[in-house]
Amino acid sequence: MDIYADIRALVAAEITRLGTAGQLPDALDLSGVQVQAPRDASQGDLATNAALALAKQARMKPRDLAEPLAEALTDHGDIESVDVAGPGFINLRLAEGAWRRCIPAVLDRGIAFGDGDIGAGEAVNVEYVSANPTGPLHVGHVRGAVFGDALAALLAKAGFTVTKEYVINDAGSQITALARSVHLRYREALGEAIGDIPEGLYPGDYLVPVGRAIAGSDGDKWLGVDEAEWLEPFRRRAVVEMMALVREDLATIGIVQDVYFSENQLHLDGRIDEVLAGLEARGLIYIGVLEPPKGKKPDDWEPRPQTLFKASEFGDDVDRPLKKSDGSYTYFAADIAYHFDKYKRGFKRQIDVWGADHGGYVKRMRAAVTAVSEGEADLDVRICQLVRLLRDGEPAKMSKRAGDFVTLRQLVDEVGRDVVRFIMLTRKNDAPLDFDLARVREQSKDNPVFYVQYAHARIRSVMRNAAETFPEVDLSPAGLADADLARLSDSAELDLVKQIARWPRTVEAAALAHEPHRIAFYLHDVAASFHGLWNRGNEDPSLRFIIGEDVVLTSARLALLEAARTVIASGLAILGVEPAEEMR
Repeated sequence: MDIYADIRALVAAEITRLGTAGQLPDALDLSGVQVQAPRDASQGDLATNAALALAKQARMKPRDLAEPLAEALTDHGDIESVDVAGPGFINLRLAEGAWRRCIPAVLDRGIAFGDGDIGAGEAVNVEYVSANPTGPLHVGHVRGAVFGDALAALLAKAGFTVTKEYVINDAGSQITALARSVHLRYREALGEAIGDIPEGLYPGDYLVPVGRAIAGSDGDKWLGVDEAEWLEPFRRRAVVEMMALVREDLATIGIVQDVYFSENQLHLDGRIDEVLAGLEARGLIYIGVLEPPKGKKPDDWEPRPQTLFKASEFGDDVDRPLKKSDGSYTYFAADIAYHFDKYKRGFKRQIDVWGADHGGYVKRMRAAVTAVSEGEADLDVRICQLVRLLRDGEPAKMSKRAGDFVTLRQLVDEVGRDVVRFIMLTRKNDAPLDFDLARVREQSKDNPVFYVQYAHARIRSVMRNAAETFPEVDLSPAGLADADLARLSDSAELDLVKQIARWPRTVEAAALAHEPHRIAFYLHDVAASFHGLWNRGNEDPSLRFIIGEDVVLTSARLALLEAARTVIASGLAILGVEPAEEMR
């Protein structure tokens, strides 16, 4: 049940009926008709733009169209009142019974309530994390990891067929530096004093076990051997070991990706040559000299003839280099091939989750995807801004055993997986986020994790107490669905009912906008409505949930609470957070 969709269908049906009756033009295109919550709740429960959306094709003034439609809508039992406002908006206030019908629907479907079909099974690729495999994941990776994982879950709930992907950047100079760092640790494992790690290599102790493992399996095979002989085997082994570490790190926050894609394989298979040849055949690659950019010069600008991609023809600011001065491909060339590979695998809808330092790369990558797919594929890039670790408002100090950064595991060890995941989604992805290590463990309404978890746990407690108090009452979802919900008439009860009813539309809107933080916001609103109702019950005995005198009313209230708990659990599942059964 989606009350927004139901009312839209009702509006559409009335427009069609009025057209058939000659009161409005017939056969209007209704695709632009929407039903949404008005910005000002005092204006009503829902509003439709039908008159404004149809006025031009109907050749009528919006209010002239709105008046007969509003009059027709007043005849329906689900609609309590209709008001035409402003230039032609139609505000609707629904009957209480229309809202209450969501409760049996929730109890019937469980956490599947809110599952949508707007995705229609369309394949979508969400690529996230994709950190260079040169060490453990750190705090800077956490936000993008959680955002990408929650977005994938959100899209799946909305009906898309989602593939979660990690591209392994195993072809660049950073992997050569990693291999040299591991070789030092290998020599150290065989008893050599290596001294300070040279600048440009990776100093973290996390490479010590890798060096020991190679020493254990290969002995002194690589001692006294030219770098040209040992470098490639060490590159391969180092990437394997680091990706095992990355997978373990991701598992600590509940992330398992479907595909791990090797960038190096693109080079080995000649797929970069292939895609660039295709672009060249279409006249999209040429030799030219770029104008010097204004301000700070980017790394890929050189005052010489270069192989350039006509990115400016597809929305970028300038054309972009595909080869370096030594003749090797730029990272951009490899990225074009990678996204083309995703397109060939059937992903016309692609989403990349990047860090804050990649904002300047967005236009060229979107241009490239448009070019290689000839306009068929769409790339949405989501930039995750920085996270600032605090402790009681001051910059946090944590041990840095891995080198010069705070690891993902350190963060999870200190505050827990569920806290990390929830807090990372309490701000929109492109807004900076403060993560206060002390405050996220406070048991107060100011801590959004606790606030939502406490609502779920408190409802579980109510249901356990109800089972003891009313052993004769069927408290299963099916049993509660038969409760007399007309007894729910208090304004606080109805506020919670309306919050629950908005869950399917919240999922749909958040999925279309690629904004999983909306789910966290929604859960906070549901928890607020529940806690508000609970607190009123403490003040007014007639609103308490476990009361022996009126079992019928109590059953209705328990049905309401179980529905609220269910949508909270459904939302937490999208965020990757376990619902609390009890608070400790």
